[in-house]
Amino acid sequence: MRVRNKPLSLLLPLLQSPPLLLRHRRFLSSLLANGSAASCRRFSTDGPAPQPVVGQDSLEVLGHSYPRDDFTNVTSKILAKVGRNLHNQSHHPLWLIKERIKAHFYSAYIGRWGNPLFSVHDNLSPVVTVEQNFDSLLIPPGHPSRKRGDNYYLNSRTMLRGHTSAHQMELVRSGLDAFLLAGDVYRRDEIDSSHYPVFHQMEGVRLFSNHELFSAVQNGEELSLFESGGRRTPHKQEAHSLEAVKLLEFDLKRTLTRLVTHLFGQDLEVRWVDCYFPFTHPSFEMEVRFQGDWMEVLGCGVMEQKMLNSAGAGNKAGWAFGLGLERLAMVLYSIPDIRLFWSEDERFLKQFRVQDIQQHVCFQSFSKYPALHNDISFWLPDSRDSFTENDFYELVRSIGGDLVEKVSLVDEYQHPKTGRRSQCYRIFYRHMERTLTQQEVRIVHEQIERAAQTELGVQGRY
Repeated sequence: MRVRNKPLSLLLPLLQSPPLLLRHRRFLSSLLANGSAASCRRFSTDGPAPQPVVGQDSLEVLGHSYPRDDFTNVTSKILAKVGRNLHNQSHHPLWLIKERIKAHFYSAYIGRWGNPLFSVHDNLSPVVTVEQNFDSLLIPPGHPSRKRGDNYYLNSRTMLRGHTSAHQMELVRSGLDAFLLAGDVYRRDEIDSSHYPVFHQMEGVRLFSNHELFSAVQNGEELSLFESGGRRTPHKQEAHSLEAVKLLEFDLKRTLTRLVTHLFGQDLEVRWVDCYFPFTHPSFEMEVRFQGDWMEVLGCGVMEQKMLNSAGAGNKAGWAFGLGLERLAMVLYSIPDIRLFWSEDERFLKQFRVQDIQQHVCFQSFSKYPALHNDISFWLPDSRDSFTENDFYELVRSIGGDLVEKVSLVDEYQHPKTGRRSQCYRIFYRHMERTLTQQEVRIVHEQIERAAQTELGVQGRY
């Protein structure tokens, strides 16, 4: 039972206490060697992935067939990335980042029986239902993040996950209350050196019972996670007591400050920015001071209680966070172009074969071959809803692949009499391993010009 008027000051000794890292090194070496044994095997992508098959009426992905419909928009080039699992390839830079995060949580957070508190799940299939990707996270119908132009749909009911959070509720429903989750995610996006349609995320979830959250608080037995008749404010959900939210927020921020300090070093400046996510409240973004600039590294917050209630964990409250592995790797290892993560060039890969995952690596660029650029200009369709920039970016990717380094909108024009609108894009081509010729670039560029007219309904001005 909750005592309604118990002062928040009961929490002050704990909130003001210095963080104490638990260091149980004796378990670490064996756990890191066998860490994947604890990973969730349901819907696993272990072993060589079968090649995707794109048929006229169906798609075959990871050995399963999915009927096509009007929502289908995934391309063969994107499907070819499914099953690559860069985050699980030993000594790949994304694997190194994942292993460093995993090692930190294994050593710093130990359960009551001496085993790691957090389990790790990095082999879940990226094919999920629309319900998993959106509805389970309280993302409402009509929300912009559901747009066909921003996601890769196999059909109207199934998609390639847009975030690893799509698996949160199934793992909570299975009885887990502390876990890390890593995997490849898929989003249609702009084209430049820091954006790619396939990237990798890692996230964590921690749930607390009433006893677990308040056990270190003086007279904590008098406090409760929940209150009846509460109201939602900018600082808490209607179901939670203020004491619970303050302690959850404190534990979350302390946990993540420890993590980024472990990755970036002790002299790190950190700041927190309030933000909004449909599945957490309150929500925050963490920014770190790196090389003179503030850089966002992750999003986090107190999990929406409605989600936990629907997953059968209504007697607990918790927090969640998510971060991008590519962003961390590009900064920590000085990798200048996101396409390099997909390179099989030995000059790239050998730089990350280190004896110790904590060893500092600074990527040494091999010859940077010159870029070539060509412009493409066209009149847009009369209907404003029939063309989006992401549609054009996806068309360019499907034809030019990783030869395309960047696409920039360089000019827009509206005819003063007819009202017709035109756009001009500049496409930069650069091979990661050799010099391109203008002749071979022109062949690709002309294919893009023809496809833009036939598939997007634009009228060329070239």
